[in-house]
Amino acid sequence: MKHLLTVSGSLRSGSSNSTLLAAAARLAPAGVVVNAYADLAAIPAFSPDLEDGPSPVPEAVAHWRNALTEADAILFSSPEYAHGIPGAFKNALDWVVGSGELVAKPVGVLSASAASQFAHPQIVEVLTTMSAAVVPDATIVIDLPRRGLDVERLIDDAAVVIRIRAAITALI
Repeated sequence: MKHLLTVSGSLRSGSSNSTLLAAAARLAPAGVVVNAYADLAAIPAFSPDLEDGPSPVPEAVAHWRNALTEADAILFSSPEYAHGIPGAFKNALDWVVGSGELVAKPVGVLSASAASQFAHPQIVEVLTTMSAAVVPDATIVIDLPRRGLDVERLIDDAAVVIRIRAAITALI
């Protein structure tokens, strides 16, 4: 049994990136358990003082790190804000730079918008710098409508299904 963790870089309910990951969960092959990480907003701002201090890291950080550790592979999807990675998502990644949960971990990056010309490559660069095993065939752009998208509509689109399944297969 393979464990795939999905992580949306968006905190917005109804996010096209979160919807894309929910569709991926529905389309995962037999033998793949998909869990969505839903606590990104709970992770406090990264501080080396909290990391290196005498107390254990905050509980939300420990939960994040544990979720990454338990996953066999991770599929990220994130919007672009002001030509960059959303703050909450980048903050979560900052918490695992030194602790190593992503080192050699297979990861993919889906983008739900072709307009995301800056964040998508930035995420790939950050993950590569962190020594994650970025899987090229699981790192793709699937251009979707920005609003009014639901999982059912996505999994009814044969072209989208083919691309999502191919990305998951490459990742697993």
